[in-house]
Amino acid sequence: MDQKPRLKFINKDKSRFFNTLRANVDAYFIENKLSKHATPEMVVKTVILLSAYLVPYLLIVFFHLSFLPVLLLFALMGMAMAGIGMSIMHDANHGAYSSKPAVNNLLGYTLNLVGVTVFNWKFQHNIMHHTYTNIHTMDDDLDGPPAVRFSPHHPLKPMHKFQHIYVFFFYSLLTLNWFLVKDFVQLVRYRKNGVNKSSKREHLKNIFVLIFSKLFYLFYLIFIPCILLHYPFLTILTGILVMHAIAGLILSVTFQLAHSVEAAAFPLPNAKNEVENDWAIHQLNTTVDFARTNRILNWYLGGLNFQVVHHLFPGICHVHYSALSEIVKNTAESFGIPYLENETLGEAIRSHIHTLKRFGNPEFPSILSA
Repeated sequence: MDQKPRLKFINKDKSRFFNTLRANVDAYFIENKLSKHATPEMVVKTVILLSAYLVPYLLIVFFHLSFLPVLLLFALMGMAMAGIGMSIMHDANHGAYSSKPAVNNLLGYTLNLVGVTVFNWKFQHNIMHHTYTNIHTMDDDLDGPPAVRFSPHHPLKPMHKFQHIYVFFFYSLLTLNWFLVKDFVQLVRYRKNGVNKSSKREHLKNIFVLIFSKLFYLFYLIFIPCILLHYPFLTILTGILVMHAIAGLILSVTFQLAHSVEAAAFPLPNAKNEVENDWAIHQLNTTVDFARTNRILNWYLGGLNFQVVHHLFPGICHVHYSALSEIVKNTAESFGIPYLENETLGEAIRSHIHTLKRFGNPEFPSILSA
């Protein structure tokens, strides 16, 4: 596989906007005497989400339950699994949960608890997605299955005309595919294309952790219930599929609502592999917030409905995003830079579906121009 090209952002703004914004954000924490990391509220949320995943599993293990209760408990685990990914793992692997690297590393491994490896995720998310948001061939979050077109620069196929209908099936497969296939594909891809520059020793360690994590996942989810506790295999398998379908659907939809919506830009680099924009302004042009005033979503989604703040300040814990979003919005507007958002979850979902329709059929009208 070819090496990833090096892209450079042309700083036309000379960092005036981002320097001003950083000063305003720093002032907020100083004036309110707050840490940029987790608060007691965040610790409580961590306990609740981890318990929501572990307690249903322990109920399945300690009480030999019938098919329907097992299914319901796995469904709860799926919701908790998504919550852990969005709130705990995400902050920790950005170094945002704690000022102590050991705490971030420990909580970051909650991703391995659900069968996926941290190091691949960091390559895809922290490096490729956060640096090159919505840029064709660089942002790996745009690379879905061939049946789905997430970028106007991807090849158009006749089947894409219907992608807004069948895409949700693929969304439900996200975490299962990640466990079974994606981790192994990325292990090879990122090594070959130069994204993974770790030493040979570190790479071998990562391979060991990847294999161990998946074996441990199979051990506690299948071996213990089916072999040691004699649950019917189909009961457990059905429960696992329900869990993954719920987690995959929640995670996929949440991620897509920030970048695959009508207002988001999909810029291309020029012939010199330069992105003709300041990096911070690029983040504002390619990222869209949604439902910022919805307190339930703010709690459960781990700040992923405040993606503008997150992309600009990934090292700050998401419990601060609600307040920071107003600072970012006001500062952006003072520089004449649009702050993109959909006010409700429903608006964001409709915008995403319209975007999928437009990418599947370029003649489909944009709701922004309607």
